[in-house]
Amino acid sequence: MTEIRYAEEKDRDFWFRLDGHLAESEFMQKVARRQGYVLEEDGVPVGLLRYNLFWDNTPFCTMLFVDWPHQRKGYGRLLMEHWEQDMKEQGHGMLLTSTQVDEDAQHFYRRLGYRDCGGLVMDVPGYEQPMELFLVKAI
Repeated sequence: MTEIRYAEEKDRDFWFRLDGHLAESEFMQKVARRQGYVLEEDGVPVGLLRYNLFWDNTPFCTMLFVDWPHQRKGYGRLLMEHWEQDMKEQGHGMLLTSTQVDEDAQHFYRRLGYRDCGGLVMDVPGYEQPMELFLVKAI
């Protein structure tokens, strides 16, 4: 049975096994603000999604990750659809996400109805990375 729920403090170990980009204090903020979800299959956590509010008013998915053995089974789509519905119920009409242009995730987001809306080039020495592609969807 598949269940998606808000992240809880008890998810800490699972969360940090998949998400090495989030500080411990920020994880606790995500839990308190209900800005993270955990997808469980038969009671076992297999995926997560976190977001913040871009411009303090627009939901922006900052991390979607399904554990490697569980990828390509539709869990990413389920997490995104759950987040989209939750954001719609909260009164939002537009969503953002992003991915690096060298990652396949851009094709996944486009299949879900997101469209390209810009990019960001990080060329500061020590912080260089491929262009970050931003995608938008009306809900």
